[in-house]
Amino acid sequence: MSEAFGSVLWLIVAIGILVTFHEFGHFWVARRCGVKVLRFSVGFGKPLWSRKDRHGTEFAIAAIPLGGYVKMLDEAEYEVPAAQLGQAFNRKPIWQRIAIVAAGPIANLILCVALLWVMFLIGKPDYSATLGPTQGLAAQAGLRDGDRLERIDGRSTETAMDALQVLMLAAIDHRDVAIQASDANGHEVQRKLALSRLPADFDQQNLEKAIGLVWHFQVAPATVGTVTPDSASAGLLQSGDQITAIDGQAVRYWNDIAPLVKQWGERGGEAMVEVDRQGERLALLMQPRQQLNPDTKQQAWVLGITPAPRKAPEHDALRRYGPLEAIPAAFRQTGRMASDSLAMMRRMLTGEASAKSISGAITIAQVANATAQQGPATFIFFLALLSLSLAILNLLPIPVLDGGHLLYYLIELVKGSPLSERSMVAGQYIGLALLAGLMGLAFYNDILRLVT
Repeated sequence: MSEAFGSVLWLIVAIGILVTFHEFGHFWVARRCGVKVLRFSVGFGKPLWSRKDRHGTEFAIAAIPLGGYVKMLDEAEYEVPAAQLGQAFNRKPIWQRIAIVAAGPIANLILCVALLWVMFLIGKPDYSATLGPTQGLAAQAGLRDGDRLERIDGRSTETAMDALQVLMLAAIDHRDVAIQASDANGHEVQRKLALSRLPADFDQQNLEKAIGLVWHFQVAPATVGTVTPDSASAGLLQSGDQITAIDGQAVRYWNDIAPLVKQWGERGGEAMVEVDRQGERLALLMQPRQQLNPDTKQQAWVLGITPAPRKAPEHDALRRYGPLEAIPAAFRQTGRMASDSLAMMRRMLTGEASAKSISGAITIAQVANATAQQGPATFIFFLALLSLSLAILNLLPIPVLDGGHLLYYLIELVKGSPLSERSMVAGQYIGLALLAGLMGLAFYNDILRLVT
């Protein structure tokens, strides 16, 4: 399956599931409140399939699978027969109207918890918050290769993603954080990461680089891929050799090689390169040579080798619980995700967080495809996150969204009468303009990611 086709397919699957649950929330509560539902449509445009139930509701799957709607009997849209006025949405008490409108986002919130429960039952493979080589602020804080971040500012960080979520908000605030970690020997260590020293305009899209963090799963092993003919390594090193030491200094990762070779070359003379070749330990005598680096346009000491093609790193963390344990775990995870999302939204509104993090349909499609390839648990987590995002987005007090309608009803409660039609129409135009701007920004960010 091509990446483009897979992205479109999994986007349709994701949107179809989330929209169906969202609209079912409106539909289910509307029915309980005695409102006549005329149509329940998944997708927009011409129906590809439809049928009616005994209540006269048409269920349809439409041609454009990027949304859906529930159409209810309402005098605001057309004339309602006198015999059916009691079933019209606009004739219902305000608390019932509030319940019907709020039911969509609430359904997405419930779906998020349910999906996370299923994810925890299956078990989601992940990467622990274990560090590779550090530099910059991370190294200055005393964080070292092999340290595992256990808690940041008192919040548990079971995975690298957990750690990044906490660090991102603290970095935007330029707030120092206390870190509880365990080192490579299992000893507990306490560190303080001085995020207040980050530049005001640091790249929020590349937080690890700004801090100087590298996760252990991001670092390439020191495995030889190819050997350049007539180089220092020709006839000595072979493809597949695992370099373990250079001139008596241990090598763990591919990035360790260049500085050791530079130090060796500047010192001069021959030295030993120790390798593991299919379980056999060898010590090979050689001497590096200088050649022009095409990137820096400067002479560099090299061995004439390239790294082996890297395989996907193995997961070293598994988040799995029993049926009962998974219930509070799902609620905790939902609460944490909701808190982080709202905190990031607030920072975007104040201009503290970069608007580049807003993604549109293209990025969502790519992530949908990527997570689907990684297994059911990872795709379910993606669906849960998307469902929560849909719930939060729809509750924003923007006219044309559910939150905008709820705002109208709250105003009606306060003033004792509905807003004028003129005010509501003006609100609809404002809401459409805001949504168009948001969608335009998301699309721009998507295109920018593709071209860069």
